Amino acid sequence: MQHHANMTAPGAAPIALRPQAPLLPGRTLGVLGGGQLGRMFVHAAQAMGYGTVVLDPDPDSPAGQVSHHHIQAGYDDPQGLAELARLADAVTTEFENVPAAALATLAARRPVAPAANAVALAQDRAQEKAHFVRCGVRCAPYAVIASAEQLAAAPAELLPGILKTMRLGYDGKGQRRVTTAAELSAAWHSLGQQPCVLEQWLALALECSVIVARGADGSIVHLPVQRNLHRDAILAVTEVYAGNLPQALAEQALQAAISIANGLQYVGLLCVEFFVLQDGSLVVNEIAPRPHNSGHYSQNACDLSQFDLQLRTLAGLPLTAPRQHSPAVMLNLLGELWFAQGAVAQTPPWAEVLALPGTHLHLYGKGQARPGRKMGHLNVTGPSPQAARATALKAAALLGIAPF
Repeated sequence: MQHHANMTAPGAAPIALRPQAPLLPGRTLGVLGGGQLGRMFVHAAQAMGYGTVVLDPDPDSPAGQVSHHHIQAGYDDPQGLAELARLADAVTTEFENVPAAALATLAARRPVAPAANAVALAQDRAQEKAHFVRCGVRCAPYAVIASAEQLAAAPAELLPGILKTMRLGYDGKGQRRVTTAAELSAAWHSLGQQPCVLEQWLALALECSVIVARGADGSIVHLPVQRNLHRDAILAVTEVYAGNLPQALAEQALQAAISIANGLQYVGLLCVEFFVLQDGSLVVNEIAPRPHNSGHYSQNACDLSQFDLQLRTLAGLPLTAPRQHSPAVMLNLLGELWFAQGAVAQTPPWAEVLALPGTHLHLYGKGQARPGRKMGHLNVTGPSPQAARATALKAAALLGIAPF
């Protein structure tokens, strides 16, 4: 375990776990995980005058680079967790595959949001879907396949379908399209016969997501419903403006997200992802107990970003409803953009992109570009949805991103 003090942070003082008085600026907030979501949370916390401490094993993690303190240790390292609890007055996480047991260990000493049980549920597709059913929120028809007997008994009406590993799946990893029982069997064996969920394949019209923030007192605020475009199972484009989705559909997605958060007694920031089917109906796909790519536009299009809301739920500050002041389009910047000119990485044409009005570049401090690696995002705001879209399409053309 290594500990780096990057700059002087306000001192941490012990606090009672519950009930929790608001942690005011000057206290120190901790993050388990050092990726780009942690980096942007750290920026938001520092802007308000908080000290920050990040625990991540990578010596050059995006969040560790900018935090007051970086504890270089594994997520389940007892010494590292003890040091995080010593330095931080409260702790959050920035990716869903952090060990839930680590959050539970921290929660014995410090307020932790989101709680270990919510993160554990999001890590298990079967638990997650059972929660959706309990909350009365429709999800794709599914069956659990964790044994040869369950494989043999898989309902035929779930084919064609998608076989997904029960755990550690994100950005399309651990998934197989299957159309026949033979393909299903082969896919399950190719995934190492680990526990899986078979979901019926649904004809999608589009995808959307909702980000809600829920405080320890049960108060909830939300960002506008986000319309998303995925390519190769990775989010490519998010569009947020009045009319991006039918009003009734947006309201249904919002109420479903609130029901899911309330059902978990959730504290923190939660993204709920949905499929909109070709018949216009809505089904929930999955939850992310953290900030989400589809919420990045809020940094430049709203008076409170998703990271501001994450901070407020963690620190016990009042939750005020965020307002979107500009129509927005977010473009995900993946590593292949650095290879648009050939096999040698080249810096994309940022000057030309930034010459376009309403462009806001966010890069994550990752030294090496690789295809599929999330290197940053571009938020485009405009006076109208048409203007924001037009500018985003010009930026996409400059960067070599396919039109949308």
